[in-house]
Amino acid sequence: MADVGVQEGRSKVSRGSATAVDVSLYARYALAGAFCCSFTHAVLTPVDVVKTRIQLDPTTYSRSLLKSARQIASLEGPRTLLTGLGPTVAGYCLQGAFKFGGYEFFKARAVDYLGYSTAADNRNAVYLASAAAAEFFGDIALCPFESVRIRLVSQPQYADNFVRAFAKLAREEGFGGLYSGLSPILLKQIPYTMATFVVYEKAIQAAYSVINRDELSAAGVTGINLGSGLVAGLAAAVVSQPADTILSKINKEKAQPGEGTARRLFRIASGLGLRGAYTGMRARLVMVGGMTAVQFGIYGDTKKLFGATDGVELR
Repeated sequence: MADVGVQEGRSKVSRGSATAVDVSLYARYALAGAFCCSFTHAVLTPVDVVKTRIQLDPTTYSRSLLKSARQIASLEGPRTLLTGLGPTVAGYCLQGAFKFGGYEFFKARAVDYLGYSTAADNRNAVYLASAAAAEFFGDIALCPFESVRIRLVSQPQYADNFVRAFAKLAREEGFGGLYSGLSPILLKQIPYTMATFVVYEKAIQAAYSVINRDELSAAGVTGINLGSGLVAGLAAAVVSQPADTILSKINKEKAQPGEGTARRLFRIASGLGLRGAYTGMRARLVMVGGMTAVQFGIYGDTKKLFGATDGVELR
């Protein structure tokens, strides 16, 4: 990402030279990513609860985000809108560490392997491959927590807290239950993250082609990060929406007897259709667009605070 695409006054890695593996540097990227992802997802937990309810039961809940939120709060109490906060914070803390730290790591390794000139000439492929690899490992860490979150949101009486829900799901359904949503998470998150980073990189490059970054204040840099993140989030939300709906469905209930993952995914996707796959799209645009903008804004400032500003920038 320049280190996410933005140089903030620190020395850059020399062009054409190999980048030494700096565990401390990537640990700081990971820490910044863990903070920005866990914070933004935690703040947007009520939106996520409403979105999931709309996806799982569109006949009961209005397609309007605000009307559905009022309906849930009036019938089940305002605290219901914070259902799944625990697994959300834990899961996205790990996922954010792998996603942001991994993206910077794999991008640097691509430059080491290809050489700076070749990597720069093929920057889009480097961005996409680095994002996909980082998100893959992030999803492995996220999946059990997301399974627990969706179970709590879809079945409010399942357990009275995150820890008991996690233990119950592990006890009753084992490894398969915790990772039942891995395939749709990968199908959702990998395209989402690939779209997010490549669009963000392009938006950053476009912004700095007309604005001299050296003349920008710290607030101006944050503003560029926010705006580029918003554009990236909206694009990524559209790309990943069908898989997000399937993920909500697959984690709502157990598989049918003898039903494999591929068959289960096909059954759910066929039942949804194209229109059903985009159920809850407006809520998700609000959630993902705003969340991604704030993520990149926080990430840029946080990594600067941690001194993690020596990433590879491809121009």
